[in-house]
Amino acid sequence: MPSAKELLKKYDIRPKKRLSQSFLIDPNITRKIALLLDPGPGDSVVEIGSGLGVLTGIVAGHVKSVTALEIDPGLVNVLNEELAGKNVQVAHQDFLKFDLHEAAARAGSKLKVIGNAPYNISSAIVFRLIDFREDIASAVLMFQKEVAERISAVPNSKEYGIVSVIASMYAVTRREFIVPPGCFFPRPKVDSAVIRMIFRDEPLVELKNPELFRELVRTAFARRRKTLINNLKNSGLNHSGKIEQILAELGIDGRRRAESLSPEEFGCLSNKIAELASA
Repeated sequence: MPSAKELLKKYDIRPKKRLSQSFLIDPNITRKIALLLDPGPGDSVVEIGSGLGVLTGIVAGHVKSVTALEIDPGLVNVLNEELAGKNVQVAHQDFLKFDLHEAAARAGSKLKVIGNAPYNISSAIVFRLIDFREDIASAVLMFQKEVAERISAVPNSKEYGIVSVIASMYAVTRREFIVPPGCFFPRPKVDSAVIRMIFRDEPLVELKNPELFRELVRTAFARRRKTLINNLKNSGLNHSGKIEQILAELGIDGRRRAESLSPEEFGCLSNKIAELASA
């Protein structure tokens, strides 16, 4: 298959700012990302934003099938032409509207997801993956470096926040390597980073109410400089004013800030609040 630079020239492609298009043109990085997915002959892969199809073509050579999602109709035409005859199904579709459950059912197995995620919807993509976690084995994704660091952050770090806690509850996430601006066309103004998410068979804590867990995490981080008790006591989570009692029962000091709590502590606190709400 032609290189990214060759395809850009062949089809006279001009990146669209409204779609935040920036094409990965470094072949070594492309291959590195593909190998990080650990593709195998029985795998069914969904690719987010297939673009020029260079990564698609590499992955397709190692797996059972690839569903290549692309929202730019011009690039859909490129994909259909360049990947014709391969085990690739090209779909003109937004990943945030793609039914991963149905795709996994068709495949007869959990999916692997790969892609260079549009930076403006990075968090939405992560939460979409989490929503369909039972249908996904793993994901290898490229984000803006700062976003990748937030997703993979650990407690007591400045990057640790809402997406860190929720992602950690359901997946083992690791930032693998940095991709500098010179690897793209056009050059972005920031570094990028590739992360790998391995989804857990079970969450770190068996959650009684997953939606309440998310609400708790968002509320706890609503004002990062405030203590946990200050963020929770005036919220809808302070049922009958018993939040201090719940924290004491769990041995969690309410004077701590949200960034110091582990995902497991958030999970246990969520379950206690859920018990009180259903009593």
